[in-house]
Amino acid sequence: MAEKIKSGKTQSNVPSIVLEADEIVNLTNMFKEYKSILPYLKKYKLNYIVGIIFLMVVDAAQVLIPRFIKKAVDIIAGGRFSLPAIIGPALAMVGIAAVISIGRFFWRYFIIGASRQIETEMRDKFFSHLMEMSTGFYQSNKTGDLMARATNDMNQVRQALGMGFVAFVDGVFMSSMILIAMVSDNTSVALYTIIPLPLVTVLILFFGKLVGSQFKKVQEVYSKLSEIAQETFAGMRVVKAFVKERHFSDLFSKTNDSYKDATMELVKTFGFFFPLISFLAGISTAILLLTGGNSVLRNTMGPGDIIAMISYLEMLIWPLMGAGFTVNTIQRGAVSLKRINEVLTTKTEMKIAGNPLEGQPRGALEVRNLGFTFAGALKPSLDGISFELPEGRTLGILGRVGSGKSTLLKTLPRLLDPGEGKIFIGGEDICAYPLASLRGVFGCVPQESFLFSASVRANILFGRPDLPESRFGQLADIAALERDVQLFPDGWDTIVGEKGLTLSGGQKQRVAIARALALDPPTLILDDALSAVDAETEEKILQNLIVERKGKTMLIVSHRVSTLRHADSILVLKDGAMIQYGSHAELMEEKNGFYAEIARLQELEAVVSTGSGEIVHG
Repeated sequence: MAEKIKSGKTQSNVPSIVLEADEIVNLTNMFKEYKSILPYLKKYKLNYIVGIIFLMVVDAAQVLIPRFIKKAVDIIAGGRFSLPAIIGPALAMVGIAAVISIGRFFWRYFIIGASRQIETEMRDKFFSHLMEMSTGFYQSNKTGDLMARATNDMNQVRQALGMGFVAFVDGVFMSSMILIAMVSDNTSVALYTIIPLPLVTVLILFFGKLVGSQFKKVQEVYSKLSEIAQETFAGMRVVKAFVKERHFSDLFSKTNDSYKDATMELVKTFGFFFPLISFLAGISTAILLLTGGNSVLRNTMGPGDIIAMISYLEMLIWPLMGAGFTVNTIQRGAVSLKRINEVLTTKTEMKIAGNPLEGQPRGALEVRNLGFTFAGALKPSLDGISFELPEGRTLGILGRVGSGKSTLLKTLPRLLDPGEGKIFIGGEDICAYPLASLRGVFGCVPQESFLFSASVRANILFGRPDLPESRFGQLADIAALERDVQLFPDGWDTIVGEKGLTLSGGQKQRVAIARALALDPPTLILDDALSAVDAETEEKILQNLIVERKGKTMLIVSHRVSTLRHADSILVLKDGAMIQYGSHAELMEEKNGFYAEIARLQELEAVVSTGSGEIVHG
């Protein structure tokens, strides 16, 4: 709203009035963001209460020190100096210093400790919430930005709940005690001395508004910087293959400069504000020396009084600084908390029935008039898909790129939400089952095999860490990995690198197949999972799967008819619609059908390959 007003061309006074009202609303919204952490504050209220008590003890002890300095100075200035007379105030100050040290330890332990605990719990909640979000959420939110919210923004919230809270309490309580002490010593001198303080209050309010907008920009640029770094490192193979190192270095450098510039704007604000506070404090000191000096000359104040007041003024600089620090920290925390809450308040698209069914769904898989459209897409990815797959049978799926094959498979375990009344297992709507129960039915090998930066063995045992060694060997044979392990430097314990960087495409696919088989799922989904494997190895794996999965359900996506001919029934997709459905023999009888045409082209390709030694792609 404020930005719209600022960009308006009207010259009347009305926009400025609306702008001020909008700023008040923004200030109110800033404090509303902190409502989300009230449960945490309630949980750790005892920590904060005890911490505040120790903090107040420390403040009170600090205010007492000038009193003893005053007494010592008056003794010396009065001409009745003696060592025994000074020892009393000196020992008292040593004792007070000890109390201050102990008190500082305990308020840090309780308040800063509580803020650390809250940060830990919030980060756990944030991560758990991300685990519940659907695939669509990650398509619209970049990893780098989410990482920035989970790290940098969390740190800012912790600062607000820790040192920001301390600075607020410290500033209010300590400054009040100091002002009371000064007024009690000499009211007129104290009132003259604090004349610059109202100006400090105005500066603090202006400073808080400025810092809020500047820090928001800093966080946004930091998120962009994280996104660029994450995407560059994740796609390093492509970057190097296209010789784009300089492009991404320049892009990172440009964004890094923007981050520096945004941060420097914030630094400039701090660089102006805090020296200005010190300058105003210096004016107060000058006023004190002028008015207090005259009072000493008129014998209405003692030398100890003016020394004590100077000490109080020096002590008052921290609460004044702390006020600016408090506003800055609260503003930063509010901006960061808003960014965190934007994620936490985003609800998952996956809805579960009010009375979810227990156990895992079993039985025939039935799809009824299934349609699916991605957010922002102009046309549906799936349109009117219907078929039934009896339990223990195999379904093959064929279609050109973009025909909706992967989208269809993702709706089965609700990686994409198909909506109620579309997909059934054993006659029950899959939306009636908890996601964990539903997804436990499927073992998925996605089109792009993702491996964790761990050993080959750890990746295969990802879903079944307790898998017997004998079964592990069987899975290696089924996935045709037994010959590859000899090429790995450390055998099964070879670290594959991030996303399986050190493995070939075919090796990654076969490790992913073994990983899915380790779960022994009722339904196995292979989404073009043999595309990077040679024809001989593919045939071997398929024969192994036929034996291994006998009596269990399989769905296989492939562009090769030689793979799909093993299926009991085959579904052919085009532009999201089902154009053919039947067995291999039935579809081959449709001479003008898409399936038969692809089969003929691939047969021709095989003949040409055999005759000339070269593969001609159809």
